[in-house]
Amino acid sequence: MKRRKFLKKSAIGLGLGYVGAFPIESLTENQQLTTITILHTNDVHSRIDPFPADAGENAGRGGFARRSSIINQIRSESEHLLLLDAGDILQGTPYFNMFGGELEFKLMSRMGYDAATIGNHEFDAGIDGLLKQWPHINFPFVSSNYDFSDTALSGKVKKYLVLEKGRVKVGILGLGIELRGLVPESLFGNTLYLDPLPIANQMATFLKEEKKCDYIICLSHLGLEYQTDKVSDTIIAKNSKNIDLIIGGHTHVFMESAIFEKNLAGQPVMINQVGRNGTMMGRIDLLFEKNRRGKCVHCENFWV
Repeated sequence: MKRRKFLKKSAIGLGLGYVGAFPIESLTENQQLTTITILHTNDVHSRIDPFPADAGENAGRGGFARRSSIINQIRSESEHLLLLDAGDILQGTPYFNMFGGELEFKLMSRMGYDAATIGNHEFDAGIDGLLKQWPHINFPFVSSNYDFSDTALSGKVKKYLVLEKGRVKVGILGLGIELRGLVPESLFGNTLYLDPLPIANQMATFLKEEKKCDYIICLSHLGLEYQTDKVSDTIIAKNSKNIDLIIGGHTHVFMESAIFEKNLAGQPVMINQVGRNGTMMGRIDLLFEKNRRGKCVHCENFWV
């Protein structure tokens, strides 16, 4: 498969509305319509450079420079763009061992990320190590179920985020995986892990009803699904009410395209994840009609 060849490219119905083969650009000519493009990554794991030539099927893929070029091109074509990450930015190459995340965060900041959630590997240099990198981060970290109030990160991480794109208010919440048993306790310190499911519903309801958000995104580092009843993106989707999109990570699943699960209200929740090491990106184009639920008109995951 050629690099950058789209794995899947289609208009999506499934209860969100169907636009067929209508060009996205033509939809924006109507002043009552707003389109938002979401680009997302997960589990980049300090892959600053592309994979070397001897890396098999990954040879030449990935790298911040290549991703930045793609982002800049899409941003020049999109009036309203969100750039998001679902965690595990750090750990995996010597760049992290040498610089502790400084390079990763500086590059993401220059690329214009709007938000990220915290993955388990963000704790690999400890709470103090992550705090040390804060001056290099000019985008917000969002984590709704990690309580940092008794740590050095108190007041640094947002419980939620509301961003306005045109007429549309987008609410963002973040969910992290249980750290105990996965990360040494000395590294996450007094960070409290709160059950993601009730927190997700509480925060999504707050964003919908109190903040009047039109569309709610969950940045999740829980994992797509498991063979057990361990909480996952699929479980969150099926047992929530107000979440529209889950951008996931942790399980490194190279999804051909987004999947959908019906929530407690019978509405479809979109779930997407794009593998690991920055070799793939996700793109979701949303169409918003005035006073109506957002529709996904285009979704694709593509090699970088």
